[in-house]
Amino acid sequence: MQCGYPRFFVHPSIKKLAEEVIRRHGDVEVDSATLFPTKRTAKVCYSFMAAKIPQEDVPKVRVLNFVPARGADPSSLVSSLSCVLYPKQYAPVAKQVWQHSGNGISSRRSEFLLTALQDGYLVEEHAPSAQAQEVKSRRVHKGPRRYQTKDSFDGTSTKEAGSPPPTNDARDGKEYAQFIEERFGRNLNLSLADRAKLAVRRRIAGSLTADVDLSEALEKTSSDGRIAGLSEDDVFLFPTGMSSIFNVHQILLNTIGQRKSICFGFPYIDTLKILEKWGPGCLFYGHGSAEDIDDIERRLREGERFLALFTEFPGNPLLKSADLRRIRALADEFNFAVVVDETVGNFINVNVLPYADVVVSSLTKVFSGDSNVMGGSAVLNPHGPFYRSLKDTFAAEYEDIVWAEDAVFLERNSRDFISRIEKINATTEAVTDVLKSSPIVKEVYYPKYSPTKPLYDSFKNPRGGYGGLFSVTFHSTAQAVAFFDTLEVLKGPSLGTNFTLRYVEPTDSLPPCH
Repeated sequence: MQCGYPRFFVHPSIKKLAEEVIRRHGDVEVDSATLFPTKRTAKVCYSFMAAKIPQEDVPKVRVLNFVPARGADPSSLVSSLSCVLYPKQYAPVAKQVWQHSGNGISSRRSEFLLTALQDGYLVEEHAPSAQAQEVKSRRVHKGPRRYQTKDSFDGTSTKEAGSPPPTNDARDGKEYAQFIEERFGRNLNLSLADRAKLAVRRRIAGSLTADVDLSEALEKTSSDGRIAGLSEDDVFLFPTGMSSIFNVHQILLNTIGQRKSICFGFPYIDTLKILEKWGPGCLFYGHGSAEDIDDIERRLREGERFLALFTEFPGNPLLKSADLRRIRALADEFNFAVVVDETVGNFINVNVLPYADVVVSSLTKVFSGDSNVMGGSAVLNPHGPFYRSLKDTFAAEYEDIVWAEDAVFLERNSRDFISRIEKINATTEAVTDVLKSSPIVKEVYYPKYSPTKPLYDSFKNPRGGYGGLFSVTFHSTAQAVAFFDTLEVLKGPSLGTNFTLRYVEPTDSLPPCH
């Protein structure tokens, strides 16, 4: 495979930017680089590597920070860049941070930064003043092909917006504003990205209950959303779903203290790795059963204390639902937080927020649907016992590192989120009904058919359904192979697109089909 899911395969445009940084500031034969949007996110990588590699090699790991050169308009589109450089043999260590934390730069940001770096509008932070004060003679870069059309990406013609005609003249001291115009048109500025983010946060808060465009989404709403008192101010955006989980875990550690967490139910693998590799570790209850809750309660009553319980609702791939009411009761009694990943269920189908302190989700999946942008969110329960302290910690530590272009694409894609969910629910339920009646199918895993269906139903919204993800096993490997080879759908490592994806979970036993 030449490329793949962005947290597992580093996108070619990001690799190109990393190579450019190494060419300028490292040794192409010796160094590798991992790229982050801010100093703080790069520091996470540096600290992780410093703890994992031989101590004598830690001095070989360094962080380079780049900032916009003089002339950058703070009201326009700007971005910093932090690069962790290290010996090539430690690339697998850095890759763990890239994959698990989800904080790396996006491919759209890398394209922008590469052009800015080559044109002299992105400079090393502590470079000599002459370098930082003067923009060198440069060739004008038009950017990727999709930005060379007559339309800027917010749908307004660059010609109408007054963009100057493309030129190949090399000039000294070109204004940063002109650089932005030539790439995007005058319409791309911070206000556009901020409006898109606000609309997305309102959709996630549940205060928008119909498919609406950006202008309607920005109108004042009176709805309380998922629960009374919830507003878009309780919704925080991240560049990926794993970034939301990683950063919520970090904020909980800083709010509550250094305690182990509980990973309840079979999780998405990176959630478990985050809890294991950052902080004091975790207890893993893979079955997510009533007996597992019994064991957690026993530990609590014997004096053990925990930071938080992380779970998915429902879980992937077996679509079991956790007993959130019992978990919430234990959390209230023994003072730990509850974090629920609702990516598979989504808030149109289920409302788990009343029983969680934080609800996280990957917006990359069904919220977007178009498979062309990453995103994540975290929603605070305004009635949760940790709400005030979490809100204070978020105010002090939260970084908005969602790239402007990504925010605009995410907002666009999510406009028909509600109607898509309704269609997905109906289609998937019909498909699982057919499979359930097939003599070659051994088991269908879907909330509708799960032993934990009563738990799922107790959180299901009146108009909600059972979602778009299911798993199926067959009586023999030969049947599973024949089904896979005959099934005429796209086969890829994701879920929640506007088209069907079929994914094989890599296990030692017979894999279920998703």
